[in-house]
Amino acid sequence: MSNPQQLRYTKEHEWLSDAVDGVATVGITEFAANALGDVVYADLPAAGTTVTAGETCGELESTKSVSDLYSPVTGEVVESNQDVVDDPSLVNSAPFEGGWLFKVRVAETPDDLLSADEYAEFSAG
Repeated sequence: MSNPQQLRYTKEHEWLSDAVDGVATVGITEFAANALGDVVYADLPAAGTTVTAGETCGELESTKSVSDLYSPVTGEVVESNQDVVDDPSLVNSAPFEGGWLFKVRVAETPDDLLSADEYAEFSAG
């Protein structure tokens, strides 16, 4: 499995796009989607919600378990992916495309985000 090089990653298996006009997109990695199994429910942070880097901001429920969703950055949510709420399987089928979770206006980015290569090494364990 390959992780897009242009993204940054967390040790909680979220990915973060580069900010465009101050807004970045957040999702979970293919590794996390595969580990979860079939995602059947997504509780995503609502627009206007303030999220804090490293703190829980929602959850994903699969046929196997419930997993907390962590924000990779601090900022204000500007959009949640309604398509994922309506069809949570998008997280499994397209974690880096249509299965993104939310967009956030970034106020602060932590220094400990991983590159694609660092994340691949981390997730290989």
